[in-house]
Amino acid sequence: MDWLNRMHLAMEYIETHLTETIDYDQVAKIACCSTYHFQRMFSFITDVPLSEYIRRRRLTLAAFELQRGSVKVIDMDLKYGYESPEAFSRAFKKMHGIMPVSARNKGVSLKAYPRLSFHISIKGDVEMDYRIEDKQAFEMFGVSTTIQANGDHPFIEVPAFWSKCISDGTVARIRDAAGLGENGQIHAVLYNHQGHVFSYMIGYFMPQSVLPEGFEQLSIPQQTFAIFPTGLYPDGQSKIQELWKRIWAEWFPTCSYEPASGPELEMTYSRGNNMYEMEVWIPVTKKLNNELTNQATHCLNYEK
Repeated sequence: MDWLNRMHLAMEYIETHLTETIDYDQVAKIACCSTYHFQRMFSFITDVPLSEYIRRRRLTLAAFELQRGSVKVIDMDLKYGYESPEAFSRAFKKMHGIMPVSARNKGVSLKAYPRLSFHISIKGDVEMDYRIEDKQAFEMFGVSTTIQANGDHPFIEVPAFWSKCISDGTVARIRDAAGLGENGQIHAVLYNHQGHVFSYMIGYFMPQSVLPEGFEQLSIPQQTFAIFPTGLYPDGQSKIQELWKRIWAEWFPTCSYEPASGPELEMTYSRGNNMYEMEVWIPVTKKLNNELTNQATHCLNYEK
């Protein structure tokens, strides 16, 4: 329940600062996690990026005010953080389908996005397998690209990057450099998280600590990982997106671990008989009892 309290307090902060510049760092601090991890968790739980939720709430309130006739359209851009009346009008029309000046007309149809609230849905029908392992440092090699972190961008851009690397022969070159067979399974690393973007490498373990020509090298530090398997499937990729969402929406909010800084991995294995399994590795640290107490105290102090 402590996690629920923190999320409700974070939403309260956002709601009371919709007409101001919202400090994402402060929102994350209230939720007792890093800014990057809060935005990531929020997006996975709600299926809406934090920035988009804030935009919708601001335009919802703007429509309410315009209908009451208490403000001028020209004043709304500054109040809700837009650079100009034109920018506000474009955003308003994109969401509501009409120009702001028409919002005062009776009978017009407008959209209202209510304030979010969080609760735990007790299902108990789908278990979630995981294990905690300490891993020594190791080296990876491969090719990388930059992925947009918000919303569904990773679930679109990552498969597109894989398709590109398969079609242009990059995957075959990685397999050859790693000494794998034609169908040898390779892995991926998510790293260099910068809030709105992260780096994504397709590659494999470094062969004998010598970087093959034409590839990048990436060091994976010694770390404790929470490891989540997808289970066996003919298409090893089919459940990976669902697994990522469940990790952030179901496991982290209620577990005794918190995400740690460091690369995350997607490992792919051939299990024979044309069956494959993937694992997501996320670096974690265990929450100590005094840390949990400090978090609860922080949240109570903010609430006061």
